[in-house]
Order: sequence, then structure tokens, then C-alpha cells
Amino acid sequence: MSALCAGALATVAGCAPSGSAAGDVPEVGDDRPLVLATFTVIADLARAVAGDAARVESLTRVGVEVHDYEPTPGDLVRTEGADLVVTNGMGIDDWLLTLVERADAPHVVLSDSADPIAIDTGHYAGSPNAHAWVSPVEGARYVEALRVAIGDLVPQQRAAVDANAAAVTAELERQRERLRQGVAALPPEHRVLVTCEGAFSYLARDAGLTEASLWPVNAGGQGTPQAIAEVAAVVERTGVPTVFCESTTHPGTQEQIARTAGVRFDGGLHVDSLSPPDGPAPTYLALIQHDIDLILEGLRR
Repeated sequence: MSALCAGALATVAGCAPSGSAAGDVPEVGDDRPLVLATFTVIADLARAVAGDAARVESLTRVGVEVHDYEPTPGDLVRTEGADLVVTNGMGIDDWLLTLVERADAPHVVLSDSADPIAIDTGHYAGSPNAHAWVSPVEGARYVEALRVAIGDLVPQQRAAVDANAAAVTAELERQRERLRQGVAALPPEHRVLVTCEGAFSYLARDAGLTEASLWPVNAGGQGTPQAIAEVAAVVERTGVPTVFCESTTHPGTQEQIARTAGVRFDGGLHVDSLSPPDGPAPTYLALIQHDIDLILEGLRR
């Protein structure tokens, strides 16, 4: 268990190891309402809010690339059996919408609560950036949406759900403040977050970081020549000590930029998927802490 979960949130269900999110298998005789989420990150956040009041499962497994996931017939069966369906929205998990339309369960779109940031380059220009959950500020908005939806699902346990949500929100606030203080202590020229996918726009906005990325949305490519040249120029101009990639992204281009500039490369950020239980980001809260740790450590060098 991570140090994060050993602290004040040790009693919150979301701090339990999230191996169940990697192909969730319900226990025999578990008659609690089923909350079904599209991917492991938001499933674990829902699990933290629900506690023991509901069974929470993820449609996708740990390590799966969410953007281009192809739903299976089994996913349809699971969706039709859910009591509450949780999606992120903003395009990242629209592959579930046709299944949701056939389900009778209520459906909560977590990003409906977010303060959206538009993508400003490429094919997706003008569309909202979907990765709001990476921000502690936006994550707290997700928690509130889950608190209401799960509380409505299990009204007899609403007080426990409210308490879980308050504990998760308090931890997110602590992480937000830690991030802001850490960035404020950096040299101004190093307050630049260079990543492969532009998945950290919300976190960068919270922290006062400038964001530079090779592509806005994971699409199997390595960035256009223009985008690569622009990122390389940012690294050269600022002298930023570390450039990053996400754990589900091919790092080749970013590694080459790092080698050419003589800076450090770190490919350990988690965004679209939790890690296995023995990895650095087995829960949503651990993911937030892990990413903030890596970013602050990398930019301090």
C-alpha cells in the first residue's frame, strides 16, 4: 500500500489495492448495486466515494489505451447489468455511448462538472481536452458529481458516501497545495511541463506551469514535424531539466528530443490507466501523488 493510503485516507475504500479494476470479477453473492465505469482511473475514484455501499467495476483493464478502445459483446452485457454507468465524456470514452443508450441505468458524465480547456492544435482543435481528472481541482469536481450520483443510488448510505467524498476532496486539496508550492519554488524558466500527449493542461493551469506537448490526443503517432520542432525549441530555449511521457504512450520521439538537448527523460507519468497493484499508481489518489512527485522532482533538477 502506498504511503498516501497509509495516512488519513486509510479508511477510504479507494485506497485499497485496485487489482479488482484490472478485469473486475464480482464476488459470488455480492448483491450491492453495480457502478460500472469506463476505465480504471475513474472506476477507482468512484470506488473511493462509494466505499462499501456499492460494487464498482471498470470496463477496461489496467494498461489499456482508452482513446481507441473497442467495446466487446461482453461489455454490452455488463453495461446492461449496471445500476449506474460512469463515463468521463469529452470524447475519450464515447465508444460506450451506444451501449449506454441500450441500458436502463442512470448515466453520469463526470466531465460535465469540469471547467473545460479547448485543444488548440491539430485535428482536435476546438474540442475540449478530456483529461480533467489529472488535475486535483477538477478531480474534486468529479468527486462531487460521484457523491451526488452514488448517494442517489444508495440513499440509505448517503452519509457514508458523503464522508468518503469529503475525505477524498481533502486529500486532493492537500495535493493541489503541495503542487502549487512546489512549482512556486522552481526557477521561472523551469516552470514548463513537456509531455508526449497534451494530457496535463488542467494540472498545468492549476499549478502555473506552461505546457508543451508533441500531440494533443493519443492517436498512435509521434507528432508532426512542426510539433516536434516546436517542442525541441522549447526545451532548448528554457533549459527545462526533464521532459516526460505517459506510461501508455510510445516514448521514442521524446527520448530523442531529450538526448539531443542533453536533458533527462522520464516516461513514468500515469494518465489514462492505473498501474498494477504493485506499481506506483494503483489508485486514483496514488496516481495524483505519483505524477506530482515526478513532475516536481524532474523540474527541480
